[in-house]
Amino acid sequence: MELKDKIIVVTGAASGIGKAMAARFAAEGAKQVICADLNLKDAEKTAREVKGIAAEVDVSREDQIAGLIDWVEREVGPIDLFCSNAGILTLGGTEVANADWQRIWEVNVMSHVWAARHLVPRMAARGGGYLLNTASAAGLLNQVGSAPYGVTKHAAVGLAEWLALSHGDEGIKVSVLCPQAVRSEMTRGHEDGVAAIDGMLEPEVVADACVAAIRAETFLVLPHPEVRSYMRNKAEDYDRWIGGMRKLNRAYGGPR
Repeated sequence: MELKDKIIVVTGAASGIGKAMAARFAAEGAKQVICADLNLKDAEKTAREVKGIAAEVDVSREDQIAGLIDWVEREVGPIDLFCSNAGILTLGGTEVANADWQRIWEVNVMSHVWAARHLVPRMAARGGGYLLNTASAAGLLNQVGSAPYGVTKHAAVGLAEWLALSHGDEGIKVSVLCPQAVRSEMTRGHEDGVAAIDGMLEPEVVADACVAAIRAETFLVLPHPEVRSYMRNKAEDYDRWIGGMRKLNRAYGGPR
């Protein structure tokens, strides 16, 4: 899909990957970029920079995602591309409090579910549309030091696969973004963490990879190409792969 003259929604657009996506889409000639975030002040800054529209949205609430979609389709026009990008990180293992597990589940998984629930029928009715869901390499591999992040990102990848196989015949295109470390508020203070083992990318590099994937209508977006090799290693010898991950867990101080 070409992005010129398209109406695009980006959640988590106040900073990091979302902000870079908004700028890149605008540079591609998008008709309108809606910059949604819980942080309205910084979303407005992004919107000013890309000549877009800011929206305050809490993606952990279905009614707010539904309201965003309704508003854009009514006041701006039919959404061509919805980038469900907002996400959070919670460190720890099974001891993490239930409320924190629920919060990260809502943000990292259910926000994608709700966006699809309220948008896919509209897109299908008009012949198609595009969903770009931000997951993580943690959704293909796992996350040393964070069970909630690894689990929810696996679920996000699984949902993206399901959407692609279930709605592809209706013209719904799906891509899932799975980078390792990207310079952002989420990774601030973790520059030497395990996710940065292959280098920490700038958000603009990731946004470029997204544009290339959308243009080619490629499902899996891997800004860190090493991840594909890690996936092959995992599939070829799961036990050996777990052994390697245990070494990383010991080296990077994950929960035992």
